[in-house]
Amino acid sequence: MKDTFKHQGMRQQLVETLVKKDIKDQGVLKAIGKIPRHFFMDSGFVDHAYQDKAFPIGADQTISQPYTVAFQSELLQVQPEDKVLEIGTGSGYQTAVLLELGAKVYSIERQKELFKKTSKFLPKIGYRAKKLIFGDGYKGLPEEAPFQSIIVTAGAPFVPNPLLSQLAIGGRLVIPVGDKVQVMTLFIRKGPKAFEKHEFGDFRFVPMLEDKN
Repeated sequence: MKDTFKHQGMRQQLVETLVKKDIKDQGVLKAIGKIPRHFFMDSGFVDHAYQDKAFPIGADQTISQPYTVAFQSELLQVQPEDKVLEIGTGSGYQTAVLLELGAKVYSIERQKELFKKTSKFLPKIGYRAKKLIFGDGYKGLPEEAPFQSIIVTAGAPFVPNPLLSQLAIGGRLVIPVGDKVQVMTLFIRKGPKAFEKHEFGDFRFVPMLEDKN
């Protein structure tokens, strides 16, 4: 796997595209400018790697559109050393973005094949999460809670209560909620039982699946 000047140039063009789409967080833009997204895709699709599009990665999953990754990451407002829980490791691209932002990342994947592949792959290219877990994202990770941020990278038909309960006070949950089309939703925990909710328009994600295979 090589990261050439051509790839770096394509990444900068992608960053410019995201700026035009109103992504402002400099940390997020820097991360997307740095991470070789083509490493996360089959070599035959390198030309697609820096287009602002989602792309299939096997196991009926996709690598999210860079704009979606940037948008969700920006909503999280990650600070260095924040404990972040990611639901849906997938290819590991979003995980890498969170790690570039300085987060301590705990990530859960329910597709066995994808989990095995990504667990080996991320450390190989220099990205080390605190924990990669094979399990059910609906349950979160109570033993590591509370989290400053929780990000869900699949379409959830409803908001799982365990995720809300595992947020620190002041913490942020970013989750696409809905069936065929999802509304990007941000919950900010204001107190033990108080949450502030914000909605940010329609997105399309693969569904968030309960239990595991």
